Amino acid sequence: MAIDRKFCQIPAGHFFLFGPRGTGKTSWLRSAFQGAAWIDLLDPSQHRRYLARPERLREVAAATVEGSDIVVDEVQRVPQVLPVVHQLIETPGCPRFVLTGSSARKLKQGGVDLLAGRATVQNMHPFIAAELREQFDRGSAVTLGMLPLVWDAGDPSETLNAYVGLYVQQEVQSEGLVRNIGTFHRFLEAISFAHGPTLNVSEVARECAVSRKTVSGFVEILEDLLLAFRIPVFTWRVRRRMTAHPKFYFADAGVFRSLRPSGSLDTPEQIGGAALEGLVAQHFRAWIDYSASGAKLGHWRTRGGSEADFVVYGPGEFWAAEVKHARRVRARDLKGLRAFKQDYPQARVRFAYGGEERLVNKGILCLPIREFLAGIVPGRPLP
Repeated sequence: MAIDRKFCQIPAGHFFLFGPRGTGKTSWLRSAFQGAAWIDLLDPSQHRRYLARPERLREVAAATVEGSDIVVDEVQRVPQVLPVVHQLIETPGCPRFVLTGSSARKLKQGGVDLLAGRATVQNMHPFIAAELREQFDRGSAVTLGMLPLVWDAGDPSETLNAYVGLYVQQEVQSEGLVRNIGTFHRFLEAISFAHGPTLNVSEVARECAVSRKTVSGFVEILEDLLLAFRIPVFTWRVRRRMTAHPKFYFADAGVFRSLRPSGSLDTPEQIGGAALEGLVAQHFRAWIDYSASGAKLGHWRTRGGSEADFVVYGPGEFWAAEVKHARRVRARDLKGLRAFKQDYPQARVRFAYGGEERLVNKGILCLPIREFLAGIVPGRPLP
């Protein structure tokens, strides 16, 4: 991989490394752990071997030199190895275990809690602007996304189009997570319209002609596959009546674009604005995880319609940000941030937009989106 994932740090001791397929977990670990014993559970032969006899891992550990490492790649495919890992890490002189996963669903059901307190959790996200630096291109980012798998491909568009199909085939269909794969495909199309706005599960259910419970389960599947996430309403010391719905985003703007149908009734600003908002959400999540700041990501929306797309709240950090695709700043676009600032005068607020000028409007600093994203650097304060 051409880009150094310098912000994703190697923890001390045993650890899980989670992230969607295509974020480069395996490439990063192969570079960092060149002498490690490697168990690739995507390999059909190894998958069969450990599914039939997970205790085989003890034999591998016994043959490993003390002080070395064992990498178990895509551990969610055989969660039965986790109790074995749990027993081994209680043994003095045990090798360090590095366990990767692109799905949390089976691990939730298969015993990841057995390792609580004994293995830390690290997350790997798609690229962020601070990693790509001068190679970052906003147009490509909101169209093709920031997945390293796509970014490194000879034909990024073709790779992106195949990406979701790969996930559906390998993770959803083959593992039997849903009974009707056609219904799930209709859900994927319907939920793409919910990327960015507050999520109303009942509306998505009506669009798919299925029950609300079914859609809630489908959303959980996307989250467990690390393909999507929800951010809750920020409710710290609220002074106004707030909406109750979270916001929903796909984990990568390119995945959203590949799923979102478009036609003559859609404007470039409509789809591009949602993709840009998701790109910013992705950057905030990466900053929180890579910085280990303890901050939380939320959104703020009152019943009266005032809103801030993102709120970052944690030790030493209190930010609100609004994101617009437009190339100029309008006074009405700043209304939500001004209302937030009235309720929380201690917060710092920023407006990121598609223009090229750095401005102060109504007392709010307005930054070009490229400058805003480039300033989100893990380990440093937000821009």
